[in-house]
Amino acid sequence: MKIVIETPKYSFLKYRKEGSQFKTEFFSPIPTLFNYGFVDGSLSEDGMEEDVVVIGPRMHQGTVLERSHFDGVVRFVDDGMRDDKHIIHVDGAFPIGMFSFYFRLYAMFKFFLYLALKGKMSRCRFEGIDFPEMGSAHG
Repeated sequence: MKIVIETPKYSFLKYRKEGSQFKTEFFSPIPTLFNYGFVDGSLSEDGMEEDVVVIGPRMHQGTVLERSHFDGVVRFVDDGMRDDKHIIHVDGAFPIGMFSFYFRLYAMFKFFLYLALKGKMSRCRFEGIDFPEMGSAHG
């Protein structure tokens, strides 16, 4: 499968690929601790491509990785819909506690983003990380 990086590690801007361009989706008060992308050609429950968290060195926007499997999954609900993020571990440490804290904050941020931009109370929740190499952490 082909993984395309949309948002490089440490970015405060969340991007989304539209056609051949990357458009800014929103500004986050917390930088990403990982590279964020999607599985090219896939379709998830929310109607977008499946999300992928790539742990390793910072990668440029548009970087393409070829992988045959995922190493784990972040269990997440966004706007009331299942929106899990697959994990690919390329290199480096993966402190589950820090990543769990990040996704708890991210869920709260998304709740307030929906409230501010759409005027609606939306269910956003981090439900844990399943990463067989390092055990699991549930939120």
